[in-house]
Amino acid sequence: MSEDEKPAERRRMVKPPTGGTAAGRGMGQKIKTADKKSMSSQQWIKRQLADPWSERARAEGWRSRAAFKLMQMDDHLGLIKPGCRVIDLGAAPGGWVQVALDRGAKAVVGVDLLPIEHIAGAELIQADFTHAGVDRQLMEALGGAPDLVLSDMAHNTIGHRQTDHLKIIALIEIAADFAIRTLKPGGAFVTKNFQGGNAGGVLARLREEFETVKPFKPEASRKGSSEVYLVATNRR
Repeated sequence: MSEDEKPAERRRMVKPPTGGTAAGRGMGQKIKTADKKSMSSQQWIKRQLADPWSERARAEGWRSRAAFKLMQMDDHLGLIKPGCRVIDLGAAPGGWVQVALDRGAKAVVGVDLLPIEHIAGAELIQADFTHAGVDRQLMEALGGAPDLVLSDMAHNTIGHRQTDHLKIIALIEIAADFAIRTLKPGGAFVTKNFQGGNAGGVLARLREEFETVKPFKPEASRKGSSEVYLVATNRR
C-alpha cells in the first residue's frame, strides 16, 4: 500500500473490515469517527476528501486513487499484457489488482499485511511478504511464473531520515529479488521508491537483469510528494 493511501499509524487488522464500499474503504465511517482519531489521521482524511483523484476513484469504483498511478504507468509503458500473470506486493486495498484484471490479466495474486476485500478473479492473501514461505505461497496461488511483479509496499516512517531510508531500500531489495527470481523472460517489475533516495545498489542489479530501467512519476501522485516508481522492463 502506498504512503499516499493510508494514515500514518498503520496497524495490523485482526479481522476483515465491516461496512464501507470497495471504492471508498469505509470513508463515510472514517468521517463520522474522525474526532476520535489522531490529528495525523484526520489530516489524511481531509486530504483524501479534497483530492480529485480520490474523488474520481470513488466515483468510478476503484478501491483507491493508486489505481490511476498504475493506469498511467501502463498507458506509457505497456506493462499489462492480455493474458498475463501478475503478482501485487503491498496490494491493499486492491486498486492495482482491479486495474490489472480490468486490463486483461488472466491471473492476479495480491498480498498485504492488511486484509483485502474480495475481488472477483483475484487471489488475495493476508500475510507479511517478508516472512519465509510467503513467496512460495504466492507462486502456487498464481499457477505459473509472473509476467509482471508490482510493489507498492511502504513502511511506517519513524521520522529518522537514515533509518527510514534503510527501510525503504530494504523493501525495494526484497521485492526486486523476488521479481528477478520468478519473472518470465521479457517480464517487468515496478517498485515504489522516493526521489532523493539512494537505491544505487538495487539499480545496478536491475540494470544487469532487465534491458530497461527508468523512473516514472505518475500524474496521480500527490504534488509535493517525493514518491516515484522504478520501472524495469524486458527481463533478460
